[in-house]
This record gives sequence, structure tokens and C-alpha cells, in this order.
Amino acid sequence: MSSSAALELATAMLIASACHFKADALAFAKIARAAENDFVGVPCGILDQGVSAFGKSDHLVGIDCRTHTFNQLPLPGGLAFWIFNTGKKHSLVDSLYSKRHAECTEALQILTKIAQSSATCLSDFDASAIESAKEALPTDLYQRALHVVTENARVDAVHAALEMQDLPKVGQCLFESHKSSRDQFKNSIPELDFLVDILQQTPGVFGARLTGGGFGGAVMALTNATFTPSDAFGVANRYHEEFGHTPTLLHTKPADGARSIKL
Repeated sequence: MSSSAALELATAMLIASACHFKADALAFAKIARAAENDFVGVPCGILDQGVSAFGKSDHLVGIDCRTHTFNQLPLPGGLAFWIFNTGKKHSLVDSLYSKRHAECTEALQILTKIAQSSATCLSDFDASAIESAKEALPTDLYQRALHVVTENARVDAVHAALEMQDLPKVGQCLFESHKSSRDQFKNSIPELDFLVDILQQTPGVFGARLTGGGFGGAVMALTNATFTPSDAFGVANRYHEEFGHTPTLLHTKPADGARSIKL
């Protein structure tokens, strides 16, 4: 889904191959992240680069960004991902993405001071710790921190649900994730919210949420085989009626990540 990370990984692997340089997937992901952070100027994490490096067909990639630990989670058969791209552009360098990064950093500083903790990221706290510090945190910082820690909890819940093949639970977590992005992290826009609302009413959809950095871009929907192209075009038509243009549709599934291909 991340064109820049995919391009970075592919380029790094191409250069490494040409120079007979050997590196593992994690090293490539770190190199690509450094390109974003230090050259482009986007204060991103390693999520997109990690997925591009560790992607595996018919699997999701689980990531612990604190330890740079990656694992691959098998998906049950018959699932698909539909992408509804609004076409609303966002600039992650100049947009509110960088502001959100700064807000999370500030929230972490306040929380570590209150808890007299040596925590290095918001992921070291849980929701009860955020609630305990609510009065000391400005409202915006409280909301950003709450989103981060509850999002981490949702990732754990999805992992457990996949092991049980509880797809309705996975979908519930996706919808809750979008709601938190909209209300707490505030990186959604009306176009994305509209798509998620429509998809939540559509048979065959387990769950949906914005994907990527937000402030524009696309919505991802996890569906079963009963969700057809006709259903997807129906969602797109309702979006067109509301906003005057039609989103781009992609019907996809997880595939292998960056790799050498011999022709």
C-alpha cells in the first residue's frame, strides 16, 4: 500500500544486488526508513518499510516497533482487501502528520515525568495510565496518547482473533480503529468517514478503516467472498453522489514483499 516504502525497498535491494552487498530484511527496512526520516524529512516509523520487507502472500505482518520484531500471521482463506482511494492528496511532510508526531512526543514527556518512568515511547503505557494522567495532559495530548495505546490494544486483539479465526472480531477492531483515528487522533477527513460509514452498512464487509497517514488518501475494507465488484461500485457510486467524484478501486490481497526476481 505504501508506494514510497515499496520503491525504497526495491531500490535498496537492486543496489545491494548490483554491489554484491548482503543484508537481511530488517536491515533493508531500516535503510529505507532512514531515507524517509533523514532525506525526505518525514518523521515516520518503520511500519510501511517493515511490511514491504517482510510481506508474505496470504499473511499479515505483525510489527512491534519498539523492538523491531516482525512476524507473519496467516489469513483464513476467502478474504480480500478492497481499497477505496478518495484521491484527496496529503503531504505528510507539510501536513498535520508532523504535528501529530510532535504531540505524541510531548505527551510522552509529560507522562514519563508524572509516572517517574524511563519509558521511551507511548507504547510503554496502557489506557489506565493515560486516564490517570488525564487532568495533567492538555486535551489534544490526552486524545493522541489515548489513541496510540488503544490502537496497540486493538492490534493485540486482532492477533488473538486471527488465531481463533474470529473475523467479526477483526472487523470490529478495524471499525473501532477508524473511530479512534477520527475522534482521538483526528487524522481523518469527511470523505474517509463517509466511506467507512457506508462500508459498515454493506453486507460482506467485516471491517474498514482509513489506511496510511490519514488527512486524505484511502480506506481499506476487509471483506469475504460475497462482497463483489458490484458491491464495491455501489459504494463508489454513493460516494460520487455525495462528493461529486468517484474513488479509485483496488481489489487486492497480501503478497510477498520486496524480492529479487530472475527473468
